[in-house]
Amino acid sequence: MDAVEVQSGLWSMISSAGPVVKLVMLVLLGMSVFSWAIIFYKVNLIRKIERETSAFYDLFWTKSDMGHVLRATGSYALTPLSRLFKEAYSISEKGRQGSREGYVNRALKKIRDLDKAAMEKSTAFLATTGNTAPFIGLFGTVWGIMNTFGSIGVSGSANIAVVAPGIAEALVATAMGLFAAIPAVIGYNYLLTRIDGVSNDMDAFSADLINLVEEGTLHAPENTTVEEE
Repeated sequence: MDAVEVQSGLWSMISSAGPVVKLVMLVLLGMSVFSWAIIFYKVNLIRKIERETSAFYDLFWTKSDMGHVLRATGSYALTPLSRLFKEAYSISEKGRQGSREGYVNRALKKIRDLDKAAMEKSTAFLATTGNTAPFIGLFGTVWGIMNTFGSIGVSGSANIAVVAPGIAEALVATAMGLFAAIPAVIGYNYLLTRIDGVSNDMDAFSADLINLVEEGTLHAPENTTVEEE
């Protein structure tokens, strides 16, 4: 059996399915398409963030002039490290006293939380797809089997011509449920691992910034101001 025959047989099973099973397949197809779109977009975005994060980190530790690093933040718009630096730099410039360490920590934590939430945006759909798609496919499977029993009851026989259509649409619904769920689960776990890596970089960089602010070495040169985003 060649590929053309397989595709023809699959399309025949889909086209001959009942309206309920077709609706199930359409829902699963939509979930699969959206899942793949999210995965491709997020993987590409996280890769860019990781590259900028690494580049900005190197810039920060190789430049003794913090004013130069400040001016360069505009070229690192994707990495959260540039926003953390600008916030810490601004606080250092204002010269807050007293419980300054706690203030800096809270300000940087807010930025970290916002950036992590932005990176995680839409990934919840992948988790939802991974959790629900198999059950949606199972619903289509059960419905197809019910149609099979209904056909047997009407015809009074259980020959292959009677049971094949219902069993076929049931199996296709099951397969489509797994087809939507498996990539979504893999993509979700992969993205969370990469996002956690960036989050760890943010935590480590925040600790470095807090130490520099407390030491008074993260200060603004004269006539240098923090650019607003």
